[in-house]
Amino acid sequence: METIIGRNDEKKKLLNILNSNQSEFLAIYGRRRVGKTYLINEFFKDKGLYFETTGQLDAKMNVQLENFTQSLERVFYQNIEIKRPQTWKEAFQQLKNAIDRQTNKHIIILFFDEIPWIATKRSGFISALEYFWNTWASRQTKLKLIVCGSASSWILDKLINAKGGLYNRITQTIHLQPFTLCESHLYLKSRGINLNQKQILDIYMVMGGIPHYLSQIQKGQSATQTINFLCFKNDGFLFSEFNRLFKSLFAHSDIHYKIIRTIVNHHNHIYRDKLIEATGQTSGGRFNKRLQELKESGFIDIFIPYGKQKKDVAIKIIDEYTLFYLQWIEPMQTISSIVTPNYWYNISNGAAFNAWSGYAFEAICIKHIYQIIKALNIENLISGVGRWHFIPPKKSKEKGAQIDLLIERTDDSIHVCEIKYSTNTFVIDKTYAKNLSNKITVFEEKTKIKKHIFLTMISTFGIQKNIWSEDLVDSEVLLKDFFME
Repeated sequence: METIIGRNDEKKKLLNILNSNQSEFLAIYGRRRVGKTYLINEFFKDKGLYFETTGQLDAKMNVQLENFTQSLERVFYQNIEIKRPQTWKEAFQQLKNAIDRQTNKHIIILFFDEIPWIATKRSGFISALEYFWNTWASRQTKLKLIVCGSASSWILDKLINAKGGLYNRITQTIHLQPFTLCESHLYLKSRGINLNQKQILDIYMVMGGIPHYLSQIQKGQSATQTINFLCFKNDGFLFSEFNRLFKSLFAHSDIHYKIIRTIVNHHNHIYRDKLIEATGQTSGGRFNKRLQELKESGFIDIFIPYGKQKKDVAIKIIDEYTLFYLQWIEPMQTISSIVTPNYWYNISNGAAFNAWSGYAFEAICIKHIYQIIKALNIENLISGVGRWHFIPPKKSKEKGAQIDLLIERTDDSIHVCEIKYSTNTFVIDKTYAKNLSNKITVFEEKTKIKKHIFLTMISTFGIQKNIWSEDLVDSEVLLKDFFME
């Protein structure tokens, strides 16, 4: 039975690594709880001699070395105790000696999980790893070295883009992404949980496609019950997950928190200079580093809106759980631990829900751009994807406008996409039609665009046909299209 859901591209890459006739050095990174360890374990566990050691958060070097030694004893010495190494260079020498003792010619997989927690500043781990790889491991054709970490920026800086002894030594990389809606459906189905597409979307808007979060869903519960149970009780898994998550990823998590809280406070769209001003930070390398860390860990998107200059960088939060936590869970943490069974149901009928659901569904659409393009049957015509935002100057009588998604084509055309989350078929009335028309007019005027514009509605259940929709809308993408493989 297939135990790895989805991950088709990643499995192909892992198979190539396994079958190559040379040593391989793979770096795998991605958001915490996204399934990196599970993917490596499940794929390689029966493919050869498999050694795994895992970093321990905030543990001292002697504890990390103890964990390493226990793994070494278990895999190579049938749990017989060996001498404890005092340094990482000594530890890697012991690992080399253990491998040299093997008489069988099977493949050897060395998996160092959560490596940023092992390689603290004075540990000497990186220099020992460099020496181990450069002087010996890189010449062992049956050896596959895999390093993994949730602190994506660390993996990129210290390994993939390393400038020292590990420069250009990584042979393969995997940036593991959350499940798509389709993969989430397949995962839940594999666990005997059968929910319709709308129920899965509602859950996805809260926790995204994070496998570990999805694993908390109980059979027989609706989306509303699941969200109530996991998010609004003191012992609910997602009630206090946010602080654990940030602490494990960022050394200065208070600054990272301040940045994302500020973005949310500005309706999840803020320009970089405004963000610097609002957070009281100074422009420079340190601030850029914090933004990059948030981006590489999957929390935010940093982009230049369509038609803008490089200096007009904008930022949005794209992590569903982060948006949900800051909007709904965090305020509850200081109010009460008692939540009625109808709490989330009552919330989802309020005005604040409409604003949040708009941001959340938009983030999901951006992540499912391939499915949108496929539904529009324009795979061979794409030249670019972007967003656009116009804020009129203060005291100006001009009208502002925002376009959630732009899909530019090579045939002198562009899709202006309107994204709308709705519990039923969406109705474009006279007022909404006027707003749509204004949006397109402002876009044309401000960008001076000459391309033909197609208005595309992206919604959950489609739009009701009436004179307004017939006049304005050129194409539609529905929720069901997102579940296509």
